[in-house]
Amino acid sequence: MENKRGSGARAGSLGGKGFYIVLFLCAAVIGVSAWMLFTDVRTNVEDETAENEQAVDVSGAYVTMLPAADVPEEQADTQVMAVDETPAEPEESSEQPYAAETETDTAQEQTDAQEEPTAQAVFSDGTVSYVWPVQGEVQRPYSVQTLLYDSTMADWRTHDGIDITSDQGTPVLATADGLVVGVRSDDLLGTTVEIDHRNGIHSVYANLAGEPPVSAGDSVTMGQVIGSVGSTALGEVNQVSHLHFAMKQDGLTTDPNLYLPSDWTE
Repeated sequence: MENKRGSGARAGSLGGKGFYIVLFLCAAVIGVSAWMLFTDVRTNVEDETAENEQAVDVSGAYVTMLPAADVPEEQADTQVMAVDETPAEPEESSEQPYAAETETDTAQEQTDAQEEPTAQAVFSDGTVSYVWPVQGEVQRPYSVQTLLYDSTMADWRTHDGIDITSDQGTPVLATADGLVVGVRSDDLLGTTVEIDHRNGIHSVYANLAGEPPVSAGDSVTMGQVIGSVGSTALGEVNQVSHLHFAMKQDGLTTDPNLYLPSDWTE
């Protein structure tokens, strides 16, 4: 009986140990297989990485730009460019385009034309030459023997000069060379400039803007700007914008038309 029990106990003990041995062997086989698989995958990844690095490394190499498929071979030049080179920027030309030069020249010609005064006829009495002080129509004539109706004063009176229609701000020219002998404010004719032209001849410019650019004692030349048309003549305020222009011979008024050219232009 004891022998049977001993044999059964040994068989049970061996059976239990055999199970663990088999389990250990299976685990070992799985571990070895996994290690071999991981090693194979890692080797493949390293090989692929090495191949990719060799394909990307193009430092120092040259890239050839091939012509498009539809461009004839005789017209397509192979363009070679270094990978690490930067194309040079084109130089800016200092020369202006022909069109720009043409526009500039045209603008300059127009400016010169505006600055160039309109040609004016000159009258000479043998000693002094005269020009019109402004360009315009004579609105009221010179009249010392016949009375003219004055719409501003609402009466009939003489007129010692001529009223030349002209817009306010129009430059007023010295009718001849001379010396400015007076710049004053007249009660009826407003801002007034008087110029002595020698031989007892004076010219008078009235209804000027506030402050003329000349003063008493200034020498002026024929055609020089001595003021501009204004609206300071209270005695002629109802008339259209104009210059009141008069001439004197030895202190007496005289007809300005005797000294002026027949027309503004020749």
